Amino acid sequence: MRPEPELDLDDARRVIKAALAEDTGADKGGDGEDITSATVIPADLRFTGVMQARHAMVVAGLPVAEEVFRLVAPEARFTARAADGDQVAAGTVLAEMEGPARGLLTAERTALNLLQLLSGIATLTRQYADRIAGTGCTLLDTRKTIPGLRRLSKYATRCGGAANHRMGLYDGVLIKDNHIAVCGGVAEAVRRAKAAGRPNVEAECDTLDQVAEAVAAGADIVLLDNMPPETLRRAVAIVGGRCKTEASGGVTLDTIRAIAETGVDFVSVGRITQSAPAVDIGLDWS
Repeated sequence: MRPEPELDLDDARRVIKAALAEDTGADKGGDGEDITSATVIPADLRFTGVMQARHAMVVAGLPVAEEVFRLVAPEARFTARAADGDQVAAGTVLAEMEGPARGLLTAERTALNLLQLLSGIATLTRQYADRIAGTGCTLLDTRKTIPGLRRLSKYATRCGGAANHRMGLYDGVLIKDNHIAVCGGVAEAVRRAKAAGRPNVEAECDTLDQVAEAVAAGADIVLLDNMPPETLRRAVAIVGGRCKTEASGGVTLDTIRAIAETGVDFVSVGRITQSAPAVDIGLDWS
């Protein structure tokens, strides 16, 4: 739950290069060519284009889109007219560009795919964040992301107003139900993690008895899994401020406010990365 850099551009470049190689056939040993543009567009033709929001949204990924165009057409000019994290209305111009037509057309779909995906995540995240505004509860994302797009997806959730949960298996201890089953109980699993010197040990709890055991064993955070609001209130009372509490499981826009009002410190939502629909952004040439 610690902050991450605003945008990992090296990681973005990795994703962009893979996407461009997939689109041009370079990943299959081809020449990496856009045969349509190379066939019908004169090599010296220049285009200007406008990227525009087609409905209300929260923007995320403009620097990523700019990097796509820069990698394909280094001499092109990309001018952002909005910033990541901005909530914009339909019709808002997000960016303008000018440069060689072939390069801009080759980059167009990859740039839009990434921008639309990331802005979709940010837009849905903002809806969830707005629902719990004023409760003192913090919205968290999860590891339910498209493989290979973890860092970009979590960047988009930050643009939408969430905080990042652990980035992966390597940077945080989260003892889940299967870990507990193998260890023989939540208390023993927490004890082992604490004995190993791991900081910020989090334990998933399905019952109030497990909550009490995890706290007594020294858990730093308890994950209250699929508990209704009344049970969450009882769990928060059992914890009594001795550690942080996180509610998770089946959270929707209709239920998140009631969950946040139980007094939990965090509520995590997999839907914001797993189920966010892409937004509609147009790129019109002039």
